[in-house]
Amino acid sequence: MDSLKELYKIGFGPSSSHTMGPHRAALRFLEKTMNLPFKKFYVELYGSLAATGKGHLTDWIILKTLGKDRTEVVFKPEVIYDYHSNGMKFYALDENGNEIDAYLVFSVGGGQILELGEKRKGNRTVYQLNSMKEILEWCHLNHKKIHEYVEFAEGDSIYQYLSDIWKVMKESVETGLEREDVLPGSLKFRRRAKMFYERYLIDRDITTLLFACSEAVAEQNASGHKIVTAPTCGASGALPGLLYSLQLYYGYSDEEILKALATASIVGNLIKENGSISGAEAGCQAEIGTACAMASAACAYLLGGDINQIEYAAEIGLEHHLGLTCDPVDGLVQVPCIERNPIAARRAFDAAKYALLTDGKHIITLDMAIDTMVETGKDIHSKYKETSTGGLAKRMLMFK
Repeated sequence: MDSLKELYKIGFGPSSSHTMGPHRAALRFLEKTMNLPFKKFYVELYGSLAATGKGHLTDWIILKTLGKDRTEVVFKPEVIYDYHSNGMKFYALDENGNEIDAYLVFSVGGGQILELGEKRKGNRTVYQLNSMKEILEWCHLNHKKIHEYVEFAEGDSIYQYLSDIWKVMKESVETGLEREDVLPGSLKFRRRAKMFYERYLIDRDITTLLFACSEAVAEQNASGHKIVTAPTCGASGALPGLLYSLQLYYGYSDEEILKALATASIVGNLIKENGSISGAEAGCQAEIGTACAMASAACAYLLGGDINQIEYAAEIGLEHHLGLTCDPVDGLVQVPCIERNPIAARRAFDAAKYALLTDGKHIITLDMAIDTMVETGKDIHSKYKETSTGGLAKRMLMFK
């Protein structure tokens, strides 16, 4: 598995696959062609990237990166590669419109971009163990906790990176709690996080706090502000919202929060490696389901769970999102995306609490749940995978 630095990325919303990925691809092509005598860029967007690219600001970020006056972006949702549905092709053209260079690339989730045929799985550059079963066995054998396996694989310096990640997460919560404007886009969605937090100050209910903090980050993401992928932009609210709430409510130190982030990263990395974190590929189970599993593991660690209870909590968090579709209304990362973040944060809290009531023994393992998510993702129809052509997105269009 790759470093957790490839899982937790600092960037701008609203979408890791539709905004962050295309931004990185455009920058790479710009660098690739900087010494060529081109006059114009021509960019084709394919599959799910084209279907909801407008709402996800895909064309906007490409035009901004390559230059609006010299770039044309064309949407071709009917073109779908088996490799991944989020494909795009960049062309550099001369003054006569002839092709000088081209670059076919795919945004595979979490802001990661890969070229056609490039190996997506099995890149054991940092982590040599490739399943939760193997990691738990290592922990048992070496009398270590899950976050200590992260330290073993990444080195102690990883905590400086996690400290930077936690800083941005906290800022996204705190800034989001102060805002009450209307989010950009056709839905005219008014922010709710500040209202939720004001209610928390009255009732002091941890559920209200969880909702407020997770909503705050999801709303920040939807408005294009800085967030951390956890594992994606659309699912970026659940983990930081839960961790911020637990720190505020129970007084956990930053040191403990960083260890919780390390613990959560193992879960996210395993799902990324053996399953998917791309809504366009496997539905929202791959995004918010992974976020809930990560948050469940982090919460179980903070509440004092052992490694088996942590694994159980993560499994519960993922299992109860299996089959969840990705059907954003108008292609915006707002409805139902924002609401799913606070609900996932509360579910993660409950998953951890449930797991800690047990001795950690259970029938369905996290590895099994990941395999099932892959199988389920293949069976989900394409109209329920970030194309906005089915499900809630279609129902909303009927009532407009």
